[in-house]
Amino acid sequence: MTFTLTLSFADLLLLLPEIVLTCWLCIVVIVDFSVPRLPKEQLAILSITGLLATLGCLVWFDVTHVSGALFGNMFVLDRMAIFFKIFIVGSTALVILASIQYVERFRFFRGEYYVLVVMSALGMMFMSSANDLLSLFVSLEFSTLGFYILVGYLREDLASNEAGLKFFILGVFAAGLLAYGISLVYGETGKLVFSEMNLSATPGAIIGFLLIFAALGFKIGAVPFHSWIPDTYHGAPTPVTAYLSIAPKGAAFAILLRIFFVALASFKPMWVILLVAVSILSMTYANIVAIAQRNIKRLLAYSGIAQVGNVLIGLAAGTKMGNDAILFYLLAYLFANLGAFAVVIAVSHAIGSDDIDDYNGLNRRSPFLAFSMLLFLLSLAGVPPLAGFIGKLYIFIAAIKEGLYTLITVGLINIVISMYYYLIVVKKMYINEPTNPSPVSISGPMKAVVYVGLAGTLVIGIYPQPFIDWVGGATLMFSNLPVPSAIVTPPIPPFGG
Repeated sequence: MTFTLTLSFADLLLLLPEIVLTCWLCIVVIVDFSVPRLPKEQLAILSITGLLATLGCLVWFDVTHVSGALFGNMFVLDRMAIFFKIFIVGSTALVILASIQYVERFRFFRGEYYVLVVMSALGMMFMSSANDLLSLFVSLEFSTLGFYILVGYLREDLASNEAGLKFFILGVFAAGLLAYGISLVYGETGKLVFSEMNLSATPGAIIGFLLIFAALGFKIGAVPFHSWIPDTYHGAPTPVTAYLSIAPKGAAFAILLRIFFVALASFKPMWVILLVAVSILSMTYANIVAIAQRNIKRLLAYSGIAQVGNVLIGLAAGTKMGNDAILFYLLAYLFANLGAFAVVIAVSHAIGSDDIDDYNGLNRRSPFLAFSMLLFLLSLAGVPPLAGFIGKLYIFIAAIKEGLYTLITVGLINIVISMYYYLIVVKKMYINEPTNPSPVSISGPMKAVVYVGLAGTLVIGIYPQPFIDWVGGATLMFSNLPVPSAIVTPPIPPFGG
């Protein structure tokens, strides 16, 4: 048996964003190696330039509706893949911008930090286009490799060492689950490409997909696969924590959408139950535990777990509107969460602590940072007219249309709970007296990240229609899928009206 691989210019065009970013990654490595005395801020600017060039390619693809498939449908480029690649590349550029001042803490390997961040982004871009189980595994592990190193980058910090070790051990365990799940599914179907699988409800196929979901649940941090998140977020360098809280979740949800709506479309009544249960557990557990946190990074870690529970509501709806809501929610979450972490990085750099009590009187020390944090937290809580409110409203309407009233009720209760611990931080910033009255300064790059977060949070909340149209176009592929009869049956009684 022979396998011949031929790529035309049109095929290479589909890989243009990945080719551009790969070439630029090589340039960053060569410059760092060849000019060791070059200020590392220049490497950050060089990395951001490459990411912006990649972003330009992706925007052009999105505007001109470039699409296609490569390698026997293992790699697909459609509007949904383009959306997630824009999401990943944009968040990576902002994280690097927020890292410029923080990288000064590293005694060694400052240039390698930017290389690892861009390398992880490249892996997640391939994840967004993965259309089969093999490319899913390879691209996921490729993107995670950089994070294994980045989480433990503060070599002299015991918390960072512990976070890196836990993340590595649990990451390898999740990779094992994923590999075993893939082997079971392949053994049952003889296929790797999602759209070519002819599935039946055999024990092997069910167990295989449950293992794959568990591995991806680890990546998005859903309960009960969340155990690595609090310690990893706490110990990792804060820009890495911000990156972990955003980009990998987007890439993992790109895979989940393809698996559930392409490979498992005919089994919707079964996986809705699973998603409803995981969503309820993630929201409720994370919001309750977040109340007791005294470290701002751990609080945002549990907040992120709860936000994943909200996103899973859209996935449980199992409709195109639910998919649109997922993409919109992730976009709103990107600006609010990354903005909140930018404030955390700025405050931590000024006072050397991540304790919530150290935010006492922040409004007197830096009105800009306090007001920005206020808006970001209110957006995460879902307060109008901010982006988070529109995101939650969109997801809840999608679930209501499918009769998931119990899930919506739990979601509304959890919004109230989350509001409580977000307002604890607000109270400390605006009501409590500062323990140290000295002003909190903020660097130019960090201020730019905060401004971008504020702009996204406000613009998406006040004028969401262009973004709704964008995500609606990104999920058009699901409108053309054959809808099995099982999908149009009434909602499952325990979760229905």
